[in-house]
Amino acid sequence: MAVPQMSALNIPVTPENYAIWYQYYSETNLGLKRAIDGLLANEVEFTASVNQGLYNNFIQEQSPEVIENVQIETQILINSLVNKISQFSTGTDDFSNNLSHFADELQSGANPQTLNELVVNISAEVEKVIANNQSMKKDIETLGDELTQLKGEMDNLSKVAMTDELTSLNNRRAYEIFSTEQVSLFTQNQIPCCLLMIDIDHFKAFNDTHGHLVGDKVLAFVGFALKQSVKGNDFVARYGGEEFVVLLPNTEFKDAFTVAENIRERIAARQLTIGKEKKQQLGNITVSIGLANIQPGDDSETLLKRADDMLYQAKSSGRNCVKG
Repeated sequence: MAVPQMSALNIPVTPENYAIWYQYYSETNLGLKRAIDGLLANEVEFTASVNQGLYNNFIQEQSPEVIENVQIETQILINSLVNKISQFSTGTDDFSNNLSHFADELQSGANPQTLNELVVNISAEVEKVIANNQSMKKDIETLGDELTQLKGEMDNLSKVAMTDELTSLNNRRAYEIFSTEQVSLFTQNQIPCCLLMIDIDHFKAFNDTHGHLVGDKVLAFVGFALKQSVKGNDFVARYGGEEFVVLLPNTEFKDAFTVAENIRERIAARQLTIGKEKKQQLGNITVSIGLANIQPGDDSETLLKRADDMLYQAKSSGRNCVKG
């Protein structure tokens, strides 16, 4: 089942890609299945980057063992580095003690034979230190390579921790970090930023009428539409449930309102269909949007509250509109 589907979608049959579609058809990874169903429903092309994102987010990095392995490997590296430094410290201490001993012998009026022995011994000690240093340099270079690899794994884990499983958008945690940064930029440099709070209209009805899997498709559809509607440094996240947020850095209120209207129109203009033959019509999906811009004295919570208040006004005004 997996291979013919991959062929139909022009997906190279690599071990990683096969793992994705094997788990999709075996239904052993619900998060992966929901994500792929959303991509298929929205006719997203399975490019190399999309395939890699699915593998990273739902197969490789979702394994709990990855976190445990990184912790163990990091501890091993730390212990190894401490041991090498301890060995190096011991070697330099021995070298220093031997030099002091040689100096004492020189001051005692050594004869030519003794001087020759001292020179030979000092030379041997220097060669030993040089050899130790070269060995430690190689060990530290190896440790550096291993740490670089671990850093890559930690970066991937961090990305997973900041990503919403269903829509592949940023999640609430990522939003809170980014919004705090934008408030700080406004406070320090008066760089404007606007927030859109977006809610899918009548979403509960989709779940009650068609089931949660269809509801998930609606969420994926809206998430994809939001990503297509923004650009540059604009930040899109699923805040929770059927709510999404869009942060528009360095954007004035009137321009943010235009972006919000474009988002609303893009989503409302498309008919959502489901099923293998896409014959089941769900009708038009609409969203209500609340808009707020950062003001003096704001923190991320007050900004969010004002946007949420505007969202409430939009829903109270009949939905499928923007209020700010």
